[in-house]
Amino acid sequence: MTLTLSVQDLLAYTTWQRHEWHAWFRREGPLALAVTTGPHGDGRMETIGALIRHIFSAELRYVERILARPLTDTASIASDNVEALFQFGAVSRAQLVTLIDTLPTSAWDIPLEFSVVNSTFRGTPRKIVLHVLTHEIRHWAQVGTLLRLQGMKASIQDLLISPVLDGTIPD
Repeated sequence: MTLTLSVQDLLAYTTWQRHEWHAWFRREGPLALAVTTGPHGDGRMETIGALIRHIFSAELRYVERILARPLTDTASIASDNVEALFQFGAVSRAQLVTLIDTLPTSAWDIPLEFSVVNSTFRGTPRKIVLHVLTHEIRHWAQVGTLLRLQGMKASIQDLLISPVLDGTIPD
């Protein structure tokens, strides 16, 4: 048996997650963005808002790396403003979708080398896009966990109950 899952499935799932989180943060307000990520991080993302900015920044910057464009400085995106963050997320997602739709088929499996922080990485655009999408899924799980630890209840966002691939949300 051959099972084929697509990048489009992961795009649909992460788009749904973004929609769910955007609605949740609109309801809860900007104080939820100020929840700390805890004392054991690397100092780059000290609040939930900064972690969300990181999700969207990584998406945009990997697109820029694949296209050999200068990297956008995202530090000016307010990590304490729900609408500014999620508007930035819409921009980064639009850039990713454009990349996926326009990158020539012949380019998907050509390894690229690039720097992230102080390390050099090598990977194909195919691997990088997969990384971007799984990176986001992993961080949304962290957001949910950190909020629950502070007594804030977030909605269940498992792929199984999402509307992606004909999932249903139980009553």
